[in-house]
Amino acid sequence: MKIYTSITEKINQGKKMFATLIDPDKITVQRLKDTVIKAEKAGVDYIFIGGSLLIDNCVEDSIRIIKETTSIPVILFPGNPLQVSERADALLFLSLISGRNPEMLIGNHVTIAPILRKSKLEILPTGYMLIESGKLTSVSYISNTTPIPYDKDDIAMCTAIAGELLGLKLIYMDAGSGANNTIRSSMISRVKENISIPLIIGGGIKSPEKAVEACKAGADIVVVGNAIEDDMNLMNSIADAVHSIG
Repeated sequence: MKIYTSITEKINQGKKMFATLIDPDKITVQRLKDTVIKAEKAGVDYIFIGGSLLIDNCVEDSIRIIKETTSIPVILFPGNPLQVSERADALLFLSLISGRNPEMLIGNHVTIAPILRKSKLEILPTGYMLIESGKLTSVSYISNTTPIPYDKDDIAMCTAIAGELLGLKLIYMDAGSGANNTIRSSMISRVKENISIPLIIGGGIKSPEKAVEACKAGADIVVVGNAIEDDMNLMNSIADAVHSIG
């Protein structure tokens, strides 16, 4: 089954989803294997892989290890055009619609488009929105863009609507890796009430309670990365909490 179809079917069934984000530059081979095994046991829905930088060029090997260890779908969350591998199942084709950097809106996409067209990857056009989190995050610095202020719900709503009207299939609101604060429930609700496409929320989610709060506000998929890097046992509790909603 196609990834996008599986996402929309789960939404139609009233289910919430949990994805763990793995940065291949921040994890050893053994830690990666342990993380994936725990993800399988916890019932994680998707594994996102990628990061703001690409230091060791280990995306390909990391996906190979994941694929050898689990059947959980692997979705590329690329920080730059180099983070592409046909070993993955799908790719979030991210357009940074919260910023005004033309390279992040369309420039990088033009460069990689011919390669993606020839690949077997399922391409998921995604409106990527950075939300202020209380600190300068890596993605904000690397992308050279200003995030949407944390309390400007209407700006977030209008940005998401514009993304949907442009034909994007997903909206991903992200407070950024290592965020101090999660995205406010009021902003998530405001966006969700005004779009009809799946909504992904990430950044700063460090507990089952925060994951549930995001889901109840309107998130269809919650993404957790840094917190799991610090404590893999969180996967079980967050997965249980997210899947109990509905």
